[in-house]
Amino acid sequence: MNKKVRVQDLGHKDYKETWDYQEALFKDIVDLKVKNRREDTDVDTPNHFLFVEHPHVYTLGKSGDIGNLLVDEQVLKAKGATFYKINRGGDITYHGPGQVVGYPILDLDNFFTDIHKYLRFLEEMVILTLAEYGLKAERSEGETGVWLDVGTPFARKICAMGVRASRWVTMHGFALNVNADLGYFDLMIPCGIKDKAVTSLNVELGKKEVDMEEVKQKLLKHFVTLFEAELIFQKSEV
Repeated sequence: MNKKVRVQDLGHKDYKETWDYQEALFKDIVDLKVKNRREDTDVDTPNHFLFVEHPHVYTLGKSGDIGNLLVDEQVLKAKGATFYKINRGGDITYHGPGQVVGYPILDLDNFFTDIHKYLRFLEEMVILTLAEYGLKAERSEGETGVWLDVGTPFARKICAMGVRASRWVTMHGFALNVNADLGYFDLMIPCGIKDKAVTSLNVELGKKEVDMEEVKQKLLKHFVTLFEAELIFQKSEV
């Protein structure tokens, strides 16, 4: 089992470009798994972890309801935002500047073949990271992602998640609001969940801005512990 994970920070990158890059990495891993099975070989499959910050974009998962986007194309254009239907699970999600977006593209055969455990580990990575900032983040039963003040009228989401997996290879991932412009969440019903607020780390800490690089390093530290992974840092290839 290859537990080495190649980490790339793509910086500011268009959503579609990043999606295409994810798809290419995903396909390479799946193709190698198929070849290993067909030829009875045992070539290590690679694992990747991409960080990225997207321009304003709304994405709708394959089981999502377009009605959860509350504005039309003209309003999106005026707001400098784009929209894509994509092949992950979940409903509608917003990505934009001030978010740490992470896309682990892992062969779970290298770690554990349990997609629910995988999602819980991603949530735990975020929960442990937020704890370092003095926040008590939690899961909300029946809802993916990471929340604050669960079970109270003040429940609010700070991190959205949506993944796709095929042949135990994952793609898509999580979006943690660090310095996000929360006004963009008003244009949708986030993840199709009504009557619950969205928040950002800088708002919770009462700061104008939180160091995004510091947040990424904390996330990776907890990722390594949870997944027993070894990180290999690479320069962006796209």
